[in-house]
Formats: sequence, structure tokens, C-alpha cells
Amino acid sequence: MDSGTSSARRSRSGSPDPIASNAGTALPYATRSALHLKGLVPSGVEDFSVQEQRALEQLNMKSTNLEKYIFLSWLRTTNINLFYRLVLHNLKAIAPVIYTPTVGQACQEYSHIYPFLAPPNNVDGLYIPLTEVENIGEIIGNYRESIKEGDEPEITVITDGSRILGLGDLGMNGMGIPVGKLQLYVAAAGLNPDRCLPIVLDFGTDTDKYLEDPLYLGIRQHRPSDEAFYAAANRVIEALHGAFPNMFIQFEDFSTEHAFGLLEHWRHRALCFNDDIQGTGCVILGGFISAVEQAGIPPRDQRILFVGAGSAGVGVAKQLVDYFVIAHGIPEAQAKAMFWFVDSRGMITANRGDRLAQHKVYFAREDNGSTQCATIEEALEYVKPTALIGLSTVYKAFSEKILARMSEINSQARPIVFPLSNPETKAECSFEEAMRCTNNRVLFASGTAFPEYTDPETCQVFVPGQGNNMYVFPAIGLGAVLCKPTCITDTMIYAVSKALAASLNSQEKADGELYPRIERIREVSAELAAAFIQQAVREDLAKDQKWIDLAKACEAGKLVAEVRRFMWLPAETFEQLRQCCPHTHHHPVMPHNHEHPVVPEVPAGKL
Repeated sequence: MDSGTSSARRSRSGSPDPIASNAGTALPYATRSALHLKGLVPSGVEDFSVQEQRALEQLNMKSTNLEKYIFLSWLRTTNINLFYRLVLHNLKAIAPVIYTPTVGQACQEYSHIYPFLAPPNNVDGLYIPLTEVENIGEIIGNYRESIKEGDEPEITVITDGSRILGLGDLGMNGMGIPVGKLQLYVAAAGLNPDRCLPIVLDFGTDTDKYLEDPLYLGIRQHRPSDEAFYAAANRVIEALHGAFPNMFIQFEDFSTEHAFGLLEHWRHRALCFNDDIQGTGCVILGGFISAVEQAGIPPRDQRILFVGAGSAGVGVAKQLVDYFVIAHGIPEAQAKAMFWFVDSRGMITANRGDRLAQHKVYFAREDNGSTQCATIEEALEYVKPTALIGLSTVYKAFSEKILARMSEINSQARPIVFPLSNPETKAECSFEEAMRCTNNRVLFASGTAFPEYTDPETCQVFVPGQGNNMYVFPAIGLGAVLCKPTCITDTMIYAVSKALAASLNSQEKADGELYPRIERIREVSAELAAAFIQQAVREDLAKDQKWIDLAKACEAGKLVAEVRRFMWLPAETFEQLRQCCPHTHHHPVMPHNHEHPVVPEVPAGKL
């Protein structure tokens, strides 16, 4: 990733000039004359802040979040500079619109709203049908023709739409996820939007609703067998890796078995990462480290009950095991024994009588004797957990009775409750419910955003923690793009989790929060990316000599500052836009008000 990145993407919808398409009504008279635009646009010339005010006014006039999503998508594909100024200046309000929870509804309606998300023939990613996999070389060639020279993608998010959030198999409609995720890579960590490539593998769908929908835009067939899936998916990824060998590949929202299978096959063959397995575990570990420090229970005495045993749940648990092993010196077998799982059939045990999916075997209990627990309530009484973590996608799975019982079990400490399923319609409980049922003692983090809670008696306001992957996957992607490691190891992910826990400033710690405020996301991303780079260099896996030299020579704070220099930002004035278009970069000083933490060293190859 070069520091000379573009703040103004060449419009793929036919605009004659990248400055004109991103300046809009801020284009000066002289430039209008030079571009033969005199008389073709209104005469008023205004600055970017007025444009932003107008866009925000229009956004706020939309009556639903889906309408806001459509408006923002059109803005992004017609004036990317204005779009990212609007996002960065209003991140807390806009992030839930461009990604969860609104992106879930957008995906469900994607075939119906697609023509209204961008101008006709705008190229905003790759749609690769199963029926065209044999022509993948031609598809990649078509994409190359649509981009400027030098703008080859350095990061892709790829899905097959088979397990979108908690909504199930959406087929081609799942394209909204890669598009939204890459917007967060740009907003949170400064990846160059010109070099982001969303991809959907349109391999069919097993959801009859879409197969029967006359407006569905994907191929109309059921999904292939596992053998056919892997043959086609691997052929696509091999072609992509061959065409763009330095591109960071993020797998997203594949079915559980395919998610693990693709990661296992590719993680040492290409620079890749699965956010559902590794990213979710990374961000939850960061919050869990903070929670353990505040819980009042020694780490060795933690008893952790997971509800939900899909790829995300097992991935999270394995990273928590790594934390207990590395940070507290607990032997792996003993650390693993601190975890219990409940799935749709009850507590997962080796002698339950059913055939366990391979990814569940590691955590299957063998010490339960004849005891089997069919429900969460039974497992709660059997385990007596100190921490209750939900990745079940079952709405209200943590009933008020269960939350009150968690409070009773942990009467001498603070119970940890992490309902991590999203969107909100799949969340195991709300922040308000967790606070009321535990007398405000809960250490809480959710997967979706919940409002603040005001105690009706004291009027004290409590801020919920959100274990949003947005805290970590952008930083991992930025660190990977910069230092180009041969692969992403568990210890690199662990280093990012430790850096996230260390990123809390003094006020956030005083308020008992588990995550930094979302308004500081770019500051935090720079710290986490620096920690990732440091760890990659320690493990001798980084390939970019510039970052190898910097990591070895710089103090942690200086490395963070250098990472920040390479983070893309939209131009704030026309003069900045003119100077940075098309291949230079605007580097304003980012404000920060706390010290850069020194991330504890993680031994190379310890995991």
C-alpha cells in the first residue's frame, strides 16, 4: 500500500474527470471553464462543509434506515470523497446504517434495491456465478479493464451468501456484506477505497423464497455439493491469488463447515483471514480481558458457558483458551476445561448420542458422566458459570430468569454477559434487561448496538459495550496490507486483542467500559495495526522491508504515528482534493489525547 493513495476515485459511471466528480458544487469557476462545464451546472460555488450539510439534511429526511442505506450507497458511488467525509464526521450514527444492523435488511432486499444503489454499469465488485467459474480469467480481466492503472486491489471481502449474519442463506443478495465491510475498512482504518474489491460467489441458494422471487438477480439453482463447492471456490481463489498475489483476502459469512474448510486450506497458501472465526474471537477477547480484570474473580476460577456452537462461537472460545494459556500460564487442557457449550440439542458432550460436527469436538465435555443438559437453564445450574456468552442467533435466549440467576450465582462478583448475536432481532438479551436483572452489576458486551441505560432511581447513565468486529478487522487488514506477512497467525490475532484491551484511555477505564468509544476508532485502529505489524516482524513473517525496519527501529508510539501516515482520508477542501488527485494522499494530523500503549510481547509461534 503506497502512501500516495487517491482521495478521488475515477468515476466508473462515465464522469469525465475525477476532480469534477468528487468536487461537485465546490468546483471553482476557472476549473469549470477548463472542463467545459460552464453553464452545465448551477452557478453557485460552495465549500465541502456546505455539501456535507446538504447531504446530512437529505439523509435525515429519509424515514427508514433502508432508505438511508440506498441514499448513502448512491452517494458513495457518485461522490466518494463526500461520502467518506460524511461517514467519518458522523461515524456513530452512520455505521449502523452502512453495516449492521441495517445491512441485514439491505441484503434481504438486495435484488429489489440493486438498480438504485449506483448509476447504471457502475462497477462496484465481482459477481461470480457458479456457471461462470471456468471463465474466471475473463472475469478478472474485465475487472482490470474497469480500474485505473495502479489501482489493483489490495484487499477483498468475499462471501457466498450462505450464512448472512443470523439471517441464513441469502444467495447472491449477500453481496451487501462485502460492500459494507469494505466501507468499514476504509472508514475505521484508512484502507484505500480505490483498492477494495467486494466479491460474491453466486453459487445458488437453498432458500426457496429467493428462487421463486421474480426479481432475484442470482442464479436460480440450489447450492452444489461440498465437493463441487470446494472445487469451484478454490478455483476462484487460486485465480484471484494468482492475479493479485499481495491481496489480503477476507472470507465472510460462509456456512460453518465451509468457513472452517476454506480457512484451513488457504491460511498458509495465501494472505487470508476469516472474520467470523478469527475476527469475532479477537474483538471478544479484547473485551473479555477487560471484563476479567473487573470481575473480581481470579482468571483460573472463570467458568464460561457458551450458547451457540457455530464457527463464530468455537472461534471465540479457542481464542479465549489461548488467552488463559499465554497470559496466565494455565495448561491448555485445564484452560479448555473452563468452557462449556450449549447448542440446539443441549450441552455438548462426547456421550450425548449424536454425531458432532468436527469443529465442536474440541470442546465436547468428557467429564459429565451420565449428566446431560437439554436446556440453557439446566446447563446454567450444572455449570454455575461466571461468564455467559451467546452466539446462538436465538432472540431473547437469555431470559430475565436466566439473567437473574446469573446474578445470584455471581453474588460476590460481577457476572459477565456477552449476547453477541446480531442483528438486534437475533440478540440473546438487551443491555437494559441485563442491567435490571443484575442490579447494574453486569459486565456487558453485545454484538449489536444497544442504547445507553439510565437507572430510574439514581438517573446514572450506563454505556453498553459493543463487541463489534469493526474494532479489529480493519486494523488487521491495514497491518496485513502494510507489512505483507506470508500468513496471519494466531499470535498476530492475539497481539491485536491485547492491544485493543490496552487501548482504553483513562476516562473509559474509570467509567468501567470494556471497549474504547467508537468515535476514537481510527486512533485505535492505528495502535492495533502497529501491534499486528510488530508481532509479524517478531515472527519473521513480514515481507515488506520498510515495515520490518520500522518495527525493529521505532518505539511503539513512533510506529503508530507512521501507520497513521499511511491511512487514507478524504480531502476536506477543494485545494486538498486538487493536490491529492489522482495519486497522492492527504495526511492531516489526527488528534489524539492519550498515550500509546506498549503492547506486551507475544512469543513467536507460541500458539
